[in-house]
Amino acid sequence: MDRRSLLKGAIAAPFVSTLGGIARAQSWPSRNINIVVAFPPGGAADLAARPVAQAMQEILGKSVIVDNKAGAAGLIGNAYAARAEPDGHTLLMALSSMTTLPESERLYGRKPSYEYRQLVPIARVTADPVTFAVRSDSPYKTFADFIADAKKRPGQISFSSSGNYGATHLPFAMLEQGADIKLMHIPYRGGGPALTAFVGSQVDITAQGPAPIMPFVRDGRARLLAQWGTHRTPELEGVPTIVELGYPSVVSYIWAGLFAPPGVPEPIMTKLRETMRTVMNNPATTAIFAKAGSPAAHLDQPEFAKFVEADAQRMIPVIRKIGRLDEKG
Repeated sequence: MDRRSLLKGAIAAPFVSTLGGIARAQSWPSRNINIVVAFPPGGAADLAARPVAQAMQEILGKSVIVDNKAGAAGLIGNAYAARAEPDGHTLLMALSSMTTLPESERLYGRKPSYEYRQLVPIARVTADPVTFAVRSDSPYKTFADFIADAKKRPGQISFSSSGNYGATHLPFAMLEQGADIKLMHIPYRGGGPALTAFVGSQVDITAQGPAPIMPFVRDGRARLLAQWGTHRTPELEGVPTIVELGYPSVVSYIWAGLFAPPGVPEPIMTKLRETMRTVMNNPATTAIFAKAGSPAAHLDQPEFAKFVEADAQRMIPVIRKIGRLDEKG
């Protein structure tokens, strides 16, 4: 082959690739879309995914199915999504823990099953301060009551979480580090089971996003003593922040956002971003989030990518400070 033919081929290759991406985007979606949730039903990721799935389905004219793939505090579902075919038909509704879970695998000398930078941000959906909940029959009337008891009884007050190093384990780990207390951690396979255990009196306290816990607050079965945000919010009116209660470094948010596997063609990513902009500006969808106590907090891809990276850099040191749990007894 002469130089002229080689040059033509070199010029044509990117053009053909671009045309292929455009053709795939024009036919996308060609089948049902799966939104993977790495937790059982009932938790923050699941509650974020279902209104989004319904709205996407109405826009795209294809079924959008929430696929719960629970296990290992979210590792299993996150890794599954990271390895999925990059054709825009498998997405992930991830929680904030998706950035820190790979670091937890490194603590045990394991090669992470995925890296958070593999997963490509599409849009942030919600961003809520974690809430500190007790049941209505709890002896703790204030957060100070809890702290005082925790100092008297190290390791005896139990809390449920979505799993080791998960989105509702880290807030309590931060609190233990900031307040110099020791609690009894009872991990579950997701936020839904952790909430069920709390409501069923299997543990003393829990950390939850506002959406899962608020129905139990409204019906009188639970009380919120504090929240891990930097400031009070209208949705959690009257609930003080742990910062204002004297622990300035104890801040944690549960955010949920939509991600794609690496390698999705740019034209399909563009359509996904456009679809999510429409979804997150739909009053019917935002009303669902508002009613649940978890208001929509949309960020488009560029801003969301920066947000994810900043949150990862803040939370990964918390994981490292926790260390290997099997060495702690």
